[in-house]
Amino acid sequence: MSASVSIRSPSSVGPNARYFDDFAVGDEWTSPRRTICEADVATFAGFSGDYNPIHTDEEYAKTTIFGGRILHGPAGFAIACGLEFRLGIKDGTATAFLGMTWDLKGPIRIGDTIHVYQRVTSKRETKKADQGIVNFHVVLRNQRNETLQEGEWKIMFLRRTT
Repeated sequence: MSASVSIRSPSSVGPNARYFDDFAVGDEWTSPRRTICEADVATFAGFSGDYNPIHTDEEYAKTTIFGGRILHGPAGFAIACGLEFRLGIKDGTATAFLGMTWDLKGPIRIGDTIHVYQRVTSKRETKKADQGIVNFHVVLRNQRNETLQEGEWKIMFLRRTT
């Protein structure tokens, strides 16, 4: 006897959403772009409590290897999550962010216009018939296509069928 999975109603799943079954190794996407501004740095410092002068003191930051203030590394990851979500592939079908590796490769500067490139590297079924895990290689790049941050994200998705 085969198990059956109910599919969510179309109103709860975005038009670009993909189920576990829809992904293939090698699928890739590039997100919309977004320019980093002063408000991004101030907002992240405010809600995280991280007022490190490399982010908040221009005169101090000018004396560092960066030559000026930079965005917080974790803020880069958070913005990458938002940019990736704008692709719509997880809208109503992703059930959990299970883990990641994430490397900071270069500074994100105020005025940088960033985007996310992502590629499916692997996928696997789980013991639960209604879901599976998709692994993505995710790269955060600036307007010069320089890699600023990158890593592997592990996401649980609903299955379309079993």
